Amino acid sequence: MRIYPKVIPIVSREIIQKLTAEGDIEVEPMRIADAEMDMSAIMREYLAQEERVNQATREALERRGYDASKFNQVKREMADVRGFKLGDEGIEYVINQMIEFLLVSRNVEEVFSPDTVLRQKIHALMKKHFDVDEEIDKEARLRLKHLQEGTTAFDVEYNKTVEQIRRARGLI
Repeated sequence: MRIYPKVIPIVSREIIQKLTAEGDIEVEPMRIADAEMDMSAIMREYLAQEERVNQATREALERRGYDASKFNQVKREMADVRGFKLGDEGIEYVINQMIEFLLVSRNVEEVFSPDTVLRQKIHALMKKHFDVDEEIDKEARLRLKHLQEGTTAFDVEYNKTVEQIRRARGLI
């Protein structure tokens, strides 16, 4: 699952709406927008931290003389050193931050549900909006069935097609 910046406001809005509508939290009507912005800020901060890890990874690749094929391996090392969670662990970290925020926020009057219930509902909403990479991959491969997989032409066209699909869905 990957967090897409353009979808963050939608996810934040849906989280606050769902938790409020189902009686998990209570938010004053005048503070709903602030609560949504706080949820967005948590996801944006995670992306900013990830970008710092990516920058450190690029610098490490340059220092070590590695090519871009080692990016993911070095990124995992950089993330471990910084205590940064990647992938599904990163999503769990973001969800935990959101739950902690709900408990201490001035914008949230009351939290009625236990953490496990909040976690399940937030995770389901995030999965709905952010877990689309496999679907995009299938669609891109379907569009490129005329090309031989593993060739340079396929790789180039695959990357272009994935970008086009993400753009068409409003993810980037």
